Amino acid sequence: MTKEIYLAGGCYWGTQHLFSLIDGVRETTVGFANGHTDSPTYEEVYTDTTGHAETVRVSYNPAAVSLDFLLACFFRSIDPFSLNRQGGDVGTRYRTGVYYTSEEDLPAIEAAFRQVEKRLGRRPVTECGPLLNFFPAEERHQDYLKKNPGGYCHIPLRTFTYVRLLQDLGYLLGDETDIVARMANAASLIRERTGFFWVGFYRVDGRQLVLGPFQGTPACQRIGFGKGVCGTAWQRSETIIVPDVEQFPGHIACSNASRSEIVVPLRDGKEVCAVLDIDSTDIGTFDLSDALWLEAIAETVYSAKA
Repeated sequence: MTKEIYLAGGCYWGTQHLFSLIDGVRETTVGFANGHTDSPTYEEVYTDTTGHAETVRVSYNPAAVSLDFLLACFFRSIDPFSLNRQGGDVGTRYRTGVYYTSEEDLPAIEAAFRQVEKRLGRRPVTECGPLLNFFPAEERHQDYLKKNPGGYCHIPLRTFTYVRLLQDLGYLLGDETDIVARMANAASLIRERTGFFWVGFYRVDGRQLVLGPFQGTPACQRIGFGKGVCGTAWQRSETIIVPDVEQFPGHIACSNASRSEIVVPLRDGKEVCAVLDIDSTDIGTFDLSDALWLEAIAETVYSAKA
């Protein structure tokens, strides 16, 4: 069985490449959707007079990958509050949208929109509606980034690593219920795929974080509540990005090689039960895109099965 969903995420080159990496996606096609002209060329759509949005048709096997997962990946790859703009690309052709061909998909689509609103505090400006029309783009635009690996892409390149990492982590952890085992394999896979200097977990024990499974150099064994970056992320119950650890008040230096850091809380319900700590040897390594994907990874590690 094959189903389809049509996703407009700005420049379609990057959006197509993202979804082509997901297991269960059988085919992706770039084209133009929901405009008022028939069979437009790329040059015509580029004038912003056709009403079309650059869109990717995603054909997938629902037995292998859920629409929930596809939509979650979609919303992590776009700025859902940017109207008619993604990255440096501006115009109505770059608006974001979710277009469906079956009303059976509406519950999953509406749930995805609610999740974004809950997480970010307001409703996305991303369009949502039935597919009115779709016209494939010229062959030179199909699989553009596979044909041109160094070609332009508005999506942060690490996103392509994260989408595979997230899906593979789900496969790897499976139905394992021991949280330490899940953390151990997660730390290993994250470091293997990303090459970050230090990847590990600290578990909440009373008023301290205790070192858990990690990959990297020896680290601090215990960190107090509100202390350092890890303790502060626990205290605030939010992800903290530190572009330069030397500029973070009270930073705890486990290694002089660490220059930037991101710490993501893991939650048991509303309570923080652990943190995922990742360090880089470069300044300014992490941004909000990293936070979005690493938060999803943290949720996968501490899922209901764990």
